[in-house]
Amino acid sequence: MKLSIEIRKVRPDEDADIPLPRYMTRDASGMDIYAAVRESVELSPGEIVLVPTGLAMAVPPGFEAQIRPRSGLAVKHGIGLINSPGTIDSDYRGEVGVALINLGRSPYTIRRGDRIAQMVIQKVFQAELKEVKALDKSSRDTGGFGHTGI
Repeated sequence: MKLSIEIRKVRPDEDADIPLPRYMTRDASGMDIYAAVRESVELSPGEIVLVPTGLAMAVPPGFEAQIRPRSGLAVKHGIGLINSPGTIDSDYRGEVGVALINLGRSPYTIRRGDRIAQMVIQKVFQAELKEVKALDKSSRDTGGFGHTGI
C-alpha cells in the first residue's frame, strides 16, 4: 500500500542540498532523515540536542510518523533518540526536529546532511476510554517487571 504524504522544505533555498527522507532499500520500513544543521554540532557524552531536519509534513489523519534511531549510529557511536520513538501527529505542521542523545563514551559530530534517524509511517487508532470499578482478571494479573524470571 502506498500512502501519499505532503512534505515541504521549511527553508527551501538554504536547505536545497538536504535530501527528502527516503527508503535506502526496496523493502525498508523506515526512511532515512537528514540533519539540516547550519554548522557541525559536537554532541558530548550525555548531551541532548534537537537537530533540525528542515522539513514539515502533513501526515494524513489516522496515521503518524514515528521517528526512530538508526541502528548503526546506536551500535557504533551510542547515538539514540531521547524520546524514542518520537511521534509526528497528523495535525502537526511545524518543522520536524530530532532529539538526539549521546549515550556513548566519546563525543560525536553531527554534520550537515548526515543521516540521523529514520521515519516509519504507522496507522494509529484513537481509543475511547471507559472508566470501570474493576478489571477482568488475567493469567498475569498484576505481575510486573520480572514476574516471569530473568
